[in-house]
Amino acid sequence: MSGRWYRSVLVRFYLVGGASALAYVVLFVLLRFVMPSQLANVLALLISAIANTAVNRRFTFGVRGTDDVMRHYLQGLAVFALGLAVTGGALWLLHIWISDPSRVQEVSVLLAANLVATVVRFVGLRRVFAPT
Repeated sequence: MSGRWYRSVLVRFYLVGGASALAYVVLFVLLRFVMPSQLANVLALLISAIANTAVNRRFTFGVRGTDDVMRHYLQGLAVFALGLAVTGGALWLLHIWISDPSRVQEVSVLLAANLVATVVRFVGLRRVFAPT
């Protein structure tokens, strides 16, 4: 992999990631009105992760067609599980520390946790979609 390819992929990955993070936060806040924080987190993260994988597959890593699509999504879900562990753990710790945190506190903790999860996601997805 050339440095130029890597930088180009990184820029596209962070553009997609920024849009996904925004979608995730909006979904979390909306879902949080009707369900507990952990369930809202799981659903918001799952929906945004599926969309994120599809967009990264095509836009970021240039993968076209249906070859290996099932493998890509299964590996994307494995990367999602890592992100869920980070965000779910962060929410769990917040609720231990503060018994009834505000939505702002929940979203702030989730944004910080998502920064960590994004690094993990990039490393994981780069291995999934990188040219062989």
